[in-house]
Amino acid sequence: MSSPGLRTGVSRGAYPERLEPQVGWLDRTATRLAGAVVRRVRARSRRWDRLLGRVASHGRALDGLSDRELQEGAEDLQLPLRREGFQDDLVARSFAVVREAAGRTIGERHFDVQLRGGWVLLCGMVAEMETGEGKTLTATLPACTAALAGIPVHIVTVNDYLARRDAEWMGPIYRALGLTVGLIVHGMTPEARRAAYACDVTYCTNKEIAFDYLRDRIALRGQPGRIHLQLERLAGQDARLRQIVHRGLYYAIVDEADSVLVDEARTPLIISGGNGDGTERRVWDAALAIAARMAQGADFVIEGRERAVRLTPAGQTRLENLARPLGGVWAGRLRREELARQALTARHLFLRDEHYLVRDGKVQIVDEFTGRLMPDRSWEHGLHQMIEAKEGCSITSQKDALARISYQRLFRRYLRLAGMTGTAREVAAELWAVYRLPVVRVPTNRPLIRHGHPDRVFPTAEAKWRAVVERVVSLHAEGRPILVGTRSVEASENLSRRLTAADLPHQVLNARQDREEAEIIARAGEPGRITVATNMAGRGTDIHLAPGVAQRGGLHVIATERHEARRIDRQLFGRCGRQGNPGSYEAIVSIEDEIVTIYAGRVCRWVSRQVARQGRPAARWIGALVFRSAQRAAERLHARMRRDLLKMDEHLESALAFTGSGE
Repeated sequence: MSSPGLRTGVSRGAYPERLEPQVGWLDRTATRLAGAVVRRVRARSRRWDRLLGRVASHGRALDGLSDRELQEGAEDLQLPLRREGFQDDLVARSFAVVREAAGRTIGERHFDVQLRGGWVLLCGMVAEMETGEGKTLTATLPACTAALAGIPVHIVTVNDYLARRDAEWMGPIYRALGLTVGLIVHGMTPEARRAAYACDVTYCTNKEIAFDYLRDRIALRGQPGRIHLQLERLAGQDARLRQIVHRGLYYAIVDEADSVLVDEARTPLIISGGNGDGTERRVWDAALAIAARMAQGADFVIEGRERAVRLTPAGQTRLENLARPLGGVWAGRLRREELARQALTARHLFLRDEHYLVRDGKVQIVDEFTGRLMPDRSWEHGLHQMIEAKEGCSITSQKDALARISYQRLFRRYLRLAGMTGTAREVAAELWAVYRLPVVRVPTNRPLIRHGHPDRVFPTAEAKWRAVVERVVSLHAEGRPILVGTRSVEASENLSRRLTAADLPHQVLNARQDREEAEIIARAGEPGRITVATNMAGRGTDIHLAPGVAQRGGLHVIATERHEARRIDRQLFGRCGRQGNPGSYEAIVSIEDEIVTIYAGRVCRWVSRQVARQGRPAARWIGALVFRSAQRAAERLHARMRRDLLKMDEHLESALAFTGSGE
């Protein structure tokens, strides 16, 4: 690495960011084909061995230094790093200083494999590190090195809790080296955000960064140059340069990179404002009443894979007859059918305690990938208002979209981008095709002692839940801690009721208990502890085993459903067997699970029906066939949805270019 490592890009507008090239269909096809080949790369072991030796050598020279001398050593690196870039010897010196500072301030020194992970991140790649290998500490290596080189760093996490935790936990390391640390969480004022982004290293969430970026673009109203904006400063306190909070998109290290860059990239980020069309409540109520009188199959069809409702010709005729007495907005065919589709979608596809919760009289969306609430988010095109009417909540006004962007386009604008995750191999091709990010596998610090049991597949959901309770009873009697993963709030509470009936003490962790997450997880490794959790236990949290638990086999993880992505299953199973501790996992599932009913192909559905008729657990190969086929189908669909979103976003950028901005 002979240069500071910023990607080739163009400073555009008020602050530096990467200018996206115009990509034609031929380039897009070639990139997709290359992505199928460039899945993972191997780090050059000889270069790595030399770098590790240099870090150790520089580290020995730091042993006798005082804290002040250590900070002066970090300051001495600033000019060479800015002038010569990330030369191997300079990087080794920086890593040694950071490791020494970590040992002195928080009592944790980076392992050799974490040094390797930090090198991968500094090279602008994705480090695939097993869960529990210390990605949070690893990120301080490239973050400090880049910050000493004068490059502002954003460390992106998936929620406010983790951003705050990591900033407070790692903060002493940065301050020991004379660097400043900022934190961006929901609810901060623009002044506080501006100050946080002005720090050398800023911990933040993907959503906060994206919406701050969009608000900046709205304030800038196009892409004026910096000189133009400096001249505008003479206009007073309301000058546009004073309204923006970012100072540029320089270098982002994305934690849980597959979640942020892939899973959440299916939905565009939109900032809305204004009063919209002011549709009154009686319109939403009338739409729901009409939807209740329409029959599935005859009047409408639910396309489960696409999560969409399609009216049949007979349904269009019936809708016209039902809506004729209402007049008004119901007179127009397009508007009438859109209202009916939204009402049917709200009734049949969006379920309480699975896709959303009702809290304090408000509808709050549950993130399907993390299980956490997103109180500041809403569905668009009137769907959110339709669900509010369905639940009897007060109706929020519809908003007009003021700005939008996809995660793909946002993170591609960083001059330098890197990521870390425990589960990247399945999406390595997409990470390369979309972001030009190769994936490098980082070995574990200690050998894995994680034992997987074969899946147990039952014909009905009821049989599955009985088997889950029986398994928990058996493991609880052995004194082992147990983590049971569910896909929804409703499923976690259903299992909780069954465990209570079996007189089994337990803790539930879902979107209703998100404030108690840290306390629940902290105790999940105690002997005999039973924890029932949605996806939120699968990202960014750590379960420490109490004394004596390892001798009993460690934590046992039970998955009660397979997820739409195999990576999420691996994240859940990765809660056990961390840092050389023993652990085990298994999946107890049923043919009636959503992944099978929606995504299984024709042959798999036939096999499922045969299993259901037999009324006994399926053979191991049958379960593998059905569930793997369904998961692959879901992954292909979601990948296509992300490609379509990116293509549409690029089209909007091109179509609206005459206004000065595609956002």
